[in-house]
Amino acid sequence: MSQTVGRTRLAYARSWHHISLSSSSTPPLGRVASQIAILLMGKHKPIWDPSTDCGDYVVATGCTDVYATGKKLQQKLYYKQTTRPGALKSLNMEGMIRKWGGGEVLKRAVSGMLPKNRLRKPRLERLKGAAHPYKENLVRFDGQIPRREPRAKTEKLRISVAKLD
Repeated sequence: MSQTVGRTRLAYARSWHHISLSSSSTPPLGRVASQIAILLMGKHKPIWDPSTDCGDYVVATGCTDVYATGKKLQQKLYYKQTTRPGALKSLNMEGMIRKWGGGEVLKRAVSGMLPKNRLRKPRLERLKGAAHPYKENLVRFDGQIPRREPRAKTEKLRISVAKLD
């Protein structure tokens, strides 16, 4: 008997998820980041294993409208160090959004929720930002599979059935 039950190429196929942050019902930054981290790790799949990278792609749009609760826009600080003495610089969330955009804030939040191991960097590379050319690849929109329109073959079948009557 094979020892690789379920570990097929089809099981490891990556799908594309779309998450829009511009709608009014979008949860706060931390909750969105934890959902994205689960999708990037592949924890939503039945074949999930901590040592393998079986996660999906995530496209986040509307990152400029990122929502944070409380006074985090003014109080949350992001630090940068150049290894020189006295070179520690800090920037609050509002300044980070102004300077680098909301995508960088989202990326750092997701990065903090991923495991700190060798798979962190490739997982973060699968998080795509606002201006994306991946419209053809998107399979899931906010966790729901979109309905496909009927193909031309079904229309031809309907016409041929109508002619028989």
